[in-house]
Amino acid sequence: MARPPTVAQRRLIEAADPVTGRLRGTPAQLDALVRRGLAFRHPRPPHDHFLTPAGHRTREAEPAAPAAAEEPASAGEGFAARVGGEAEAPVSGAARLREVRSAWQGLLELRRMTNPGGATDRPCGWERTHLVRAAALALEAAGHRPAGPDGDGYRVRATPQPEAVAVHAPDEPALLACTATLERAGWQAGAYTEPRTRVRYLLASPRRT
Repeated sequence: MARPPTVAQRRLIEAADPVTGRLRGTPAQLDALVRRGLAFRHPRPPHDHFLTPAGHRTREAEPAAPAAAEEPASAGEGFAARVGGEAEAPVSGAARLREVRSAWQGLLELRRMTNPGGATDRPCGWERTHLVRAAALALEAAGHRPAGPDGDGYRVRATPQPEAVAVHAPDEPALLACTATLERAGWQAGAYTEPRTRVRYLLASPRRT
């Protein structure tokens, strides 16, 4: 597990701009946050530093809950999006809602900082390389319930297609609701029927324009 941020690093994180996550500090301090996956350096001048989703979660975490700072340090790796069908029953409640909301806001900020023109209405590069997790986060952030070990809910799975995921839901209304959510989140999604089993599912991919 990654070490929790130092007191000085925590101060930098807490002092970040509350909306954009923009950080101020010495080059050494900012580089240290980048190495821990809590910040990223914008590729365009003036190359400012901003909180990653993991950095946003660290800032919003309760001070008395060190486990939130012990997540893996690489950007985007600390938050586990619920893809549905996890072996263990998912933790729910206010803490999970805060975590999901923070991760989604952090992802929108990544879109703004890395997409051409600062567009937030379509997925960014990170989402295109983490398709299953990105689609699952969009669904959970909109209030959809992931499937438990034996329960109903959405399930997001990889497909042989390079830029598409399959989304399964318990019934047609739920499938349509998932379609609407993903389209609002910048994905394109269409319903298909598996020829052999006749199971209905969505094929979803990140929209480029």
